[in-house]
Amino acid sequence: MTQFQTPPARLPKTLSIGPVELSVSDLQRSVAFYGQALGMTVLEQSGNRATLGQGTTPLLRLRGHPGARPAPASATGLYHFAVLLPSRADLGRWVRHVAALGIRVGQSDHLVSEAFYLNDPDGHGIEVYRDRPRGEWRWNLDQVQMASEPIDIPGLLAEPGADQPFTGLPDGTVMGHVHLRVGDVAASERFYRTVLGFDVVARWPGALFVSVGGYHHHLGLNTWQSAGGPPAPEGSARLEGVHLILPAAADVDALAGRLQAAGLAFTQNAGRLDVDDPAGNRLTFTAGAA
Repeated sequence: MTQFQTPPARLPKTLSIGPVELSVSDLQRSVAFYGQALGMTVLEQSGNRATLGQGTTPLLRLRGHPGARPAPASATGLYHFAVLLPSRADLGRWVRHVAALGIRVGQSDHLVSEAFYLNDPDGHGIEVYRDRPRGEWRWNLDQVQMASEPIDIPGLLAEPGADQPFTGLPDGTVMGHVHLRVGDVAASERFYRTVLGFDVVARWPGALFVSVGGYHHHLGLNTWQSAGGPPAPEGSARLEGVHLILPAAADVDALAGRLQAAGLAFTQNAGRLDVDDPAGNRLTFTAGAA
């Protein structure tokens, strides 16, 4: 008799990315930078901590660590977090804004999206992007086609509405995805796909992209500089954690069951589950809200 292996459990298709937690060397400098360059507002600030976002949506949680040095590129941790704007006009307005500030940015047309890149004062990587309509994404079976091509900058800036003043992040801005440095792609795939329940949607040399619900990626995982590397040292300006939001408490409990069955350490308390990936990147799962 042919034996069929039960497919691994999958995460809910409505998973979303919540706020990213970072440590920074100068909290006030970082708050000012994110307010000026990205248009984030301060949602809460007390002592050495601040929460930044758009409207009532938290995007970043910062912890001040005076004197912290930037995390080494050879360490695991954050490659970049990616702020998703609702429209191409919104992206065009933001590009005009950072150009007026004299901030240098990188850029790439990924076929599924148009993205711009910069770093904060501590070297944390930032992406600001807009998605193309899903109907324009090209798939080869279960693998989405992505690339790194030049953006049509004149076309972006000529987008209707892109010439309007940038007055802060628009309504509907969310944390679209997070790209992590890892030490081993194969170990990361086993953890993110087999245990957590993400789908692998793209493979590049030294990198893996995973998502749920047919998104082009919720998480990127690469070893381009960090192969075999340790986590960023304590006391450096580094990634402290990534929040992932599941639709229901039962989904968090189901994830806890998979982690327990795999023999992996995690903590679960008051609807929150914390677990480290094989590279030491902290993931926090909550139900319904970050």
